[in-house]
Amino acid sequence: MLTPTTLFKYLGDDTRLRCVTLLHQEGRLCVCDLTEALDMLQPKISRHLALLRQSAVLIDTREGQWVYYQINPDLPIWAADIVAIAVAQFSQAPAAQQDYQRLQAMLNRSVPIRCC
Repeated sequence: MLTPTTLFKYLGDDTRLRCVTLLHQEGRLCVCDLTEALDMLQPKISRHLALLRQSAVLIDTREGQWVYYQINPDLPIWAADIVAIAVAQFSQAPAAQQDYQRLQAMLNRSVPIRCC
């Protein structure tokens, strides 16, 4: 069960907040998208995504060899509001803007690179 304490604990980590921010902005992304955008290694991103999934902040879906993550649409209203407020504030930070620019550069390639 998601509680305010656990939600704040998970959003209090910079890497997890960066992941949640990109997922909130884009809707859904795979691990390789987040790895590229955050300029981090895949095992680190996967570990943080697993924690967010276990806490029910995120859900995942498998399509072939790729696993896509998205914000859980069934989050309680209070939790969805907190996520939206945190994302709105964090998205103004230079790190968040750089993450978004790296993601857009990757997604706008004429030949997408899929690494998952």
